[in-house]
Amino acid sequence: MSEIIAALRQTVSSLHGELTRYGLVAWTSGNVSARVPGQELLVIKPSGVSYDDLSPANMIVCDLDGVVVEGDLSPSSDTAAHAYVYRAMPEVGGVVHTHSTYATAWAARGEAIPCFLTAQADEFGGEIPIGPFALIGGDDIGKGIVATLSGHRSPAVLMRNHGVFTIGKDARAAVKAAVMCEDVARTAHLARALGQPLPMAQADVDSLYDRYQNVYGQAATGPKDR
Repeated sequence: MSEIIAALRQTVSSLHGELTRYGLVAWTSGNVSARVPGQELLVIKPSGVSYDDLSPANMIVCDLDGVVVEGDLSPSSDTAAHAYVYRAMPEVGGVVHTHSTYATAWAARGEAIPCFLTAQADEFGGEIPIGPFALIGGDDIGKGIVATLSGHRSPAVLMRNHGVFTIGKDARAAVKAAVMCEDVARTAHLARALGQPLPMAQADVDSLYDRYQNVYGQAATGPKDR
């Protein structure tokens, strides 16, 4: 188990670099976590530490109540939310939070992102939904994430007045969903600025989603890459 946790520390630390690479975070905001397979544990970044200073050694291991099991620093302020998602959604292996600019602007409006794009149909299966307002620090955010995404195709939710939370079968899949969420949020915003975007038929959205999730790409186990 120590080898598995060591590998996840490395993975989670490295994936935080993807958040900065794609411009999804500012300063120390945002976080990535991963479930430890077969254990009631998660790995998450420490609170308030610069992205330049993140390393496998300072990733924090918590139980699924958010209590620190390994690590000398305080875990992310969103740990309780991540932990709640893992408790309530056993199929989830990774959770990501960002304040990416365009998607968070939709969240500030309290508006779901309608499905205007084939790329959105592929990844999200329809609209990216809006979740409720919740204060940071407890598990209310986690409750809102679960209530919004349970039974929904989308792996992303826009938490009102806050930002983006994404889930995935592993941490990399959740990071990819965060990247794609910002991409479609930006394009949807620009399309609206130009005029009224054209709607997509639900049958076409369904067909695109099925193709991308079940046919597209190579026979690999990781999240599909375009």
